[in-house]
Amino acid sequence: MIDQPGRRGALLLVGLAVYGWSLALLVVADLGVSPWDVFHQGVSRRLDIPLGLALIATSFAVLLAWIPIRERPGVGTIANAVLVGVAVDVALRVLPDIDAWASRFAFLAAGVVLNGVATGMYIGAGLGPGPRDGLMTGIARRGHSIRVVRTSIEIGVLSVGWVLGGTVGIGTVIYALAIGPLAHVFIPLFGRLTSPRDPASLRGRARS
Repeated sequence: MIDQPGRRGALLLVGLAVYGWSLALLVVADLGVSPWDVFHQGVSRRLDIPLGLALIATSFAVLLAWIPIRERPGVGTIANAVLVGVAVDVALRVLPDIDAWASRFAFLAAGVVLNGVATGMYIGAGLGPGPRDGLMTGIARRGHSIRVVRTSIEIGVLSVGWVLGGTVGIGTVIYALAIGPLAHVFIPLFGRLTSPRDPASLRGRARS
C-alpha cells in the first residue's frame, strides 16, 4: 500500500508527464494551442530553441514575478517548471507528423482531454501550484477577481505569442472553452486520492 505522500508524489509526476504529452499532441495537430503555449511557441521560434526549453525558461521567468506578490513555491511548483518542458520535448521526438484532417482533430481532442486530466492530477496532488497558476492566484489574492486576472494574463500572453509566431486557431478556442469544465471534474476526482476526508477543500481547488 502506497502511503499518502507517496500517492501525492506519484500523482504529481504522472500528471506532469501527461500534461507535457497533451501539449505535444496539440502542437502536432497544428490547429492552435492554449494561450500560454502560443507564447511558448513564439519564443521557441524566435530564439530557435526547442519548445520544451522555451517552456522551462518561461516558467522560471514567471517564478521571478512571484517575488513581489510574495508567493512561495512548493516542490510541485519546481517540478512543474522543469518536467512539463522535458515531457514536451520527449513527446515531440516520438509523435509522428500527421497531415490528414481526421488525425489532426483526433490529436486535438486527445490533447485537450488529457490536458484536463493532467491538470486534475497535478493540482489534486496538492504539492504546490504551477508557476502560471501561482501567478494568477497570487495577483488575485491582492484584491482582484480571479476571472479578470486569468483572462487578462491569457489575453496578454496569447497576443504576444501570436505576434512572435505562435499558432492560434480553432484548437485555441476549443481549449479555452473545454479546459475549465474538464478541470472542474478532474481536480476533485484526483484530489480525493490525497484528501479523502476534506471534500470542501477539493471544491475550493476546483473553483480556483
